[in-house]
Amino acid sequence: MIYRMNGKIPKIVLDSVNYTYPSGTKALLDVNLNINKSELVGIMGKNGAGKTTLIRTLNGLIRPSSGRIFINGRNINDQSIAQLSKKIGIIFQNPNHQLFSNTVYEEIEFSLKSIYNEKELVRKKIEETLTLFDFQRYRNRSPLNLSGGEKKKLALASIMCRDPEIIVFDEPTLGQDAKEIEFFINLLRKEQKLGKTIIIITHNVEFTIEFIPRTILMSNGKILADGPSKNILTNEKIIEQASLILPQVSQFKIALNKLGIKTPDNLYKEDDMIDFLSTYLGSK
Repeated sequence: MIYRMNGKIPKIVLDSVNYTYPSGTKALLDVNLNINKSELVGIMGKNGAGKTTLIRTLNGLIRPSSGRIFINGRNINDQSIAQLSKKIGIIFQNPNHQLFSNTVYEEIEFSLKSIYNEKELVRKKIEETLTLFDFQRYRNRSPLNLSGGEKKKLALASIMCRDPEIIVFDEPTLGQDAKEIEFFINLLRKEQKLGKTIIIITHNVEFTIEFIPRTILMSNGKILADGPSKNILTNEKIIEQASLILPQVSQFKIALNKLGIKTPDNLYKEDDMIDFLSTYLGSK
């Protein structure tokens, strides 16, 4: 049976999904969610909100206590973990949890060998990946001797080289410098244009507002809000319910409005706020 919605097959569907850990902790409570092909989606919420548990259900690492999950219209109960892992690539927050090989070259090689049998194809993809991620100079270096940012980049490379249909990033900007974040953003845009479905777990509200069109906000295992990032993450009431902190620009907008200074609705970035204040003060 293929799951369809309005005649189309969504990339990801969660239908009344619940999950309770063996300890009795209820991590997901009646979660309903649809994500389409080529969507770029952020999942936000405080620690313990259910974000990571939700992601782990997608690739079969844990199975829902009840409810159904569909990937490409097929129930994941009809797919093995090996089949799901070819479709879904997860880059964890801590790269040390997924780097095991002796060299950068071998790390990428190990990842590719798990899905490709042809030696020449594997070799070609290794070289392409080393070049794309600027790792040619580090090909024989131990992952242990890379910087924190470089380790995250290698973990990313080891997943991206397999060309998954769905890519999940857990806190991708954490500990990254401006150059690394720029590389990541450019990579996101490229992969989305290629039709990849991208999910980003993050606490970075400003980053989400600027680069991620849709946000799923979770709290206590439930979806609290789902919609345009700029609407959800600048809503004082919703942010308070999720126990998050309103972005500084939004806080400043609220303060200005209370003083009777009307600010534009599309004011989200610090640079835009500075420009607005310069114009406003210059007119006085």
